[in-house]
Amino acid sequence: MEYLKELSRQEKLVLCGPFKDYPGGMVIICAQDLIEATNIAKSDPFIASGCKSFEIRTLELANEENNYLL
Repeated sequence: MEYLKELSRQEKLVLCGPFKDYPGGMVIICAQDLIEATNIAKSDPFIASGCKSFEIRTLELANEENNYLL
């Protein structure tokens, strides 16, 4: 929990939470590049201890500014 609070203080945490109907959860962060995203993930205590694994995906944000990618 402290790790997520710190990511939030750094304005890196966008949202997070467990899946309701599937094991595991998701953490969405704001990172400059894949290296930063990987470092953030590897610094998570659950990942660092080997309790959990991670997979990184890039999200293309759809919003009014880009006409929702249409």
